[in-house]
Amino acid sequence: MPLPQNERKIIRRQDLSKSILVGEDDIDDEEFLKELFSSVDNSFALTFIHNGKQVIDHLAELEDKLLPCLIVLDYNMPALTGAEILQKLREQPRYDGIPKIIWSTSPSDMYRKKCLEAGADDYVIKPSSVNELLETIQYMISFC
Repeated sequence: MPLPQNERKIIRRQDLSKSILVGEDDIDDEEFLKELFSSVDNSFALTFIHNGKQVIDHLAELEDKLLPCLIVLDYNMPALTGAEILQKLREQPRYDGIPKIIWSTSPSDMYRKKCLEAGADDYVIKPSSVNELLETIQYMISFC
């Protein structure tokens, strides 16, 4: 299993819920992810949000004990990109202990660097095969 690309040490907070917030605006990707996450480990509650601003608003409304154990963000989302969401989350210390992964179709080194500098724990290229996708989901779950 790969190691996170960001050098920042992940501190797993035991007080976070067993939920994962996924910022993904593609409905087909959402359905596929639901199915695959369930097949890897169905004990996680998944929340899908389709708009970057709504990701920020949703997190702001949650009580601390209901914060997700992982945030997965598509890089290209409406209203705010994954990198912009990371920058906004970085402004709030309450989100510091939550691992954040950008997941994108773009292999751009510029995007990767921008996201890692903004606080992403990793920048993952969306896999093209089901087996690679299952491994990626297992990797993501390992952050919780």
